[in-house]
Amino acid sequence: MSDSGTPLILVSNRGPVTFEDDGTIRRGTGGLVTALTGLASHRRAVWVASAMTERDALRAKEAGERPFSVRSPTGGEYEVRLVASDPVAYDAFYNVFANPMLWFIQHYLWDLSNAPDIRRNEVEAFEYGYNVVNEDLAHAVIEETEGHPEPVVMVHDYHLYTLPALVRRARPDAFLHHFVHIPWPQSDAWRVLPNLIREELFHGLLANDIIGFHTQAYRRNFLQCCRDLLDLEVDFERGVVRHDDREVWVRSYPLPIDAGATLNVAASERTQEFESEILRRRRDFMILRVDRADLSKNVLRGFTAFDLFLEQHPEFRERVTFVAQLMPSRTDVPEYAEYLERIEALVAVVNHRHGTPDWMPIHLKLRDDLEEAIASYKHYDVLLVNAMFDGMNLVAKEGPLVNEHAGVSILSENTGAHEELGEFALSVNPFDIQELADSIHAALTMSPAERKRRIDGLKSIVMARTPGDWVDDQLADIREKAAANAE
Repeated sequence: MSDSGTPLILVSNRGPVTFEDDGTIRRGTGGLVTALTGLASHRRAVWVASAMTERDALRAKEAGERPFSVRSPTGGEYEVRLVASDPVAYDAFYNVFANPMLWFIQHYLWDLSNAPDIRRNEVEAFEYGYNVVNEDLAHAVIEETEGHPEPVVMVHDYHLYTLPALVRRARPDAFLHHFVHIPWPQSDAWRVLPNLIREELFHGLLANDIIGFHTQAYRRNFLQCCRDLLDLEVDFERGVVRHDDREVWVRSYPLPIDAGATLNVAASERTQEFESEILRRRRDFMILRVDRADLSKNVLRGFTAFDLFLEQHPEFRERVTFVAQLMPSRTDVPEYAEYLERIEALVAVVNHRHGTPDWMPIHLKLRDDLEEAIASYKHYDVLLVNAMFDGMNLVAKEGPLVNEHAGVSILSENTGAHEELGEFALSVNPFDIQELADSIHAALTMSPAERKRRIDGLKSIVMARTPGDWVDDQLADIREKAAANAE
């Protein structure tokens, strides 16, 4: 695959920018957009994504449903093609099938004794929602490949599992690469889905030449699923699945953070203003979590463990503050709205139980503010990342990079980041509240020398690779696999 001529086509549900009703351009949200902006700026690419707003759809129409150049407010210029789907279909695609159905399966979130109840509504959301949006985006991708021999298409995430098969059918010569940014669970988790839906999803994914995950564990789980659920020939050592007389490569590419960009934000004037406020309010110790208020992030157990820690170690009362910056997430999904209410209620209980007139144990901030989060990263003593399951978790990498207090990371063994960072973190089972409370105590009483050893180790791992390396690793495999296909 040469770097000139054929453009790279990126496909994701969310694009690099969103056009607002007042005419402003906002950077797309989420870790996936962060990852792909590095990829899109790395080489010439057309980025195909869903239109998220009415103004997005209008901008797509103005461009004649073709790609157009746009500059992101945070820098970088992209060739973007926005695709407007029928609003009813998109709602079923996103709010009924992709979230919560697939998201809940892939993060083990279903309470299977109670949910889900799969009825005609869910089946039709797959057929007339998920598949429709995948077809809309696939049609745009196929148009973008016209006139280009052997185009390279990089598809991203769980929203687009059926798209690769549609592209493969139209363009058998295309090279298809799919990266899944969230966990891949073990075989039995997928048995929630009706057989026909499950097989369509898997066959869609297996139309790719390469499928990428963040960790070796997710890679192994996917290979196991192909053997257990589809009875396919699988080579676990080489990471290869035989499907439709083709070899599909299954690989892991752990996502690094852009250390330079993070350090630049850490040095910004606005970040320093937040720092002043943090230092003014700071007690002897500060515990920090920065998360979306997503069920998978395990926020309630984190606060319950802190409650237990204060009960068992009263000597820390009035000496430690738990700062939690949570971004409200998917509040139109009933489970998420209820979860946020439960978070606020639990914070009120813990603050009432342990607080004093001039000390509030938990300081809850319900907002998404990058500079405020990075200001907090610089001054924590303990960074708590206790997700039940998480594809990677970039907070676990960003925090140690900028921290100035030799802060200790408490890291769930079920995060993708644990595969790289576990050696220098305090590893926890995210369901074991007593272990979590004990880890908070261990972190706050750890010797300065041990704290320094651990944060130095974390920083060296985080600094070792860049998003450019992540892109290069995938492009190198694309070149190698394309050469093997040609033989």
